[in-house]
Amino acid sequence: MESIIRVDGLAKHFSVRKHYKGRFAPLKNFFTREASTVKAVDDLNFEINPGELVGYLGPNGAGKSTTLKMLTGLLVPSHGEVRVSGFNPWKERKAYVRHIGAVFGQRTTLWWDLPVVESLELLKYVYHIPEARFRENLSHFIDLLELSPFLGTPVRALSLGQRMRADLCAALLHDPRLLFLDEPTIGLDVVAKERIRDFIKYLNQERKTTVILTTHDLADVQKLCQRIMIIDQGKLLFDGGLERLQERFGGKRQLIVDFAEHYPDVHVAQAQLKDYQNRRAIYEFDRRELSASELIGQVSSQFQIQDLTVREPDIEATIRNIYEKQLLKVPET
Repeated sequence: MESIIRVDGLAKHFSVRKHYKGRFAPLKNFFTREASTVKAVDDLNFEINPGELVGYLGPNGAGKSTTLKMLTGLLVPSHGEVRVSGFNPWKERKAYVRHIGAVFGQRTTLWWDLPVVESLELLKYVYHIPEARFRENLSHFIDLLELSPFLGTPVRALSLGQRMRADLCAALLHDPRLLFLDEPTIGLDVVAKERIRDFIKYLNQERKTTVILTTHDLADVQKLCQRIMIIDQGKLLFDGGLERLQERFGGKRQLIVDFAEHYPDVHVAQAQLKDYQNRRAIYEFDRRELSASELIGQVSSQFQIQDLTVREPDIEATIRNIYEKQLLKVPET
């Protein structure tokens, strides 16, 4: 399968002037020409296939937004090659943007003082969308995103959740093959987040839209992403599935067992008994030493079981553990 995005040696470096402090700082700052180089993105290499839903993660300042801005053509790289849907994003921007959609959580593409519906109507002319297709998409997205109550409301008067839903509609009216989402659920309440997650899932599964998602809300990752890429200090440190990430860095798994009767001692080998009361036991075990099926076999061979559940490590705790303990090391240069 031919990739929809191919990135080779992508880098973006910024020059930052030295800033002095102290008694004569204003004078020194006025005349200084000293500067340091900040490597926001440094030698990225990856490919993304059509139909993938990729979570692009990293701590603040890791280079996530800078990468997305280069992939959408908003920034010109310091060096490296990018092909997206066969285009060079910054050299062929006018033709390229017809094939992508982008939503940045803190910015809107809608006209601030116009009602939502008029902004959407204007986009029909911006993207040269055929009338029939525009009406079909608009009607469909109004239903899916529940836009009807505020279609006549000026964009400046919308709540954050309403504006985000309107921006999603605007980004997709021209049927882009690829959607870039930068913090689409930031600041939203639980209901609004779930509605937007359901919509993203629909786009990916039903319309086969390729989605790249940056987020600090790891519930977005757990509920949506098939593949995770972790970046830090501008370098790609991990690229794989959520299960592989959990296997490599996740904490211990738990097996929760409800016994059919009370047993005075329910300890088993290779698993730690964390709690036992009211005929319910919670075992903790390391997936690298013992599989869930092996543990279940041990327990069921010794006791009568009424019910059991395997609980995976919390993804948020896993990612936090990676960041705080620097389990993924940035290669030294």
